[in-house]
Amino acid sequence: MTSHVDETAQTFIAKARSLLRDEYLPKIERCVEELSDAEVWWRANPESNSIGNLLLHLAGNVRQWIVSGMGGAPDARVRQQEFDQQSGISRVELLARLKQALLEVDDVLAAFDPARVLEERRIQGYDVVVLDALFHVVEHFAMHTGQIILLTKMLKSSDLKFYDLSSGDPKPDWGQSAGDKA
Repeated sequence: MTSHVDETAQTFIAKARSLLRDEYLPKIERCVEELSDAEVWWRANPESNSIGNLLLHLAGNVRQWIVSGMGGAPDARVRQQEFDQQSGISRVELLARLKQALLEVDDVLAAFDPARVLEERRIQGYDVVVLDALFHVVEHFAMHTGQIILLTKMLKSSDLKFYDLSSGDPKPDWGQSAGDKA
């Protein structure tokens, strides 16, 4: 018999998987498809991050917090390298790295026992419970997805068409690439 807490945790984990895989990643893919390699590495100023930095950072963050922190894989992250990189990795490779990281995350989350969401972990120097770690990753991923969208709109001066407005009501439309739209 499953407890109410386990059902709630299972629902939360399922929603986190869906947001990462089915909402945030497709929006990032749409953005990266619109950009050149040079645009992916553009920085507004030395204190800002490029989209390339954000893609590396997101991959590192999800691996550290979910694949390592929840899944038990070794933590090999060197966080500062994600921000120090300024070129040399194509947009295609950056996106492939992020997608691979999210596949690893999805595997961990799919196999994770919801009864363990209140277990304590030490991740990135913080003492957290698993639920905190998962909430952090989803919130963090959403924030940087928004930054990637903003930077793409600034660089391209165009609507990324995440919503179909033809019926008068916004309908999500980020599941297919801009190039696939007729």
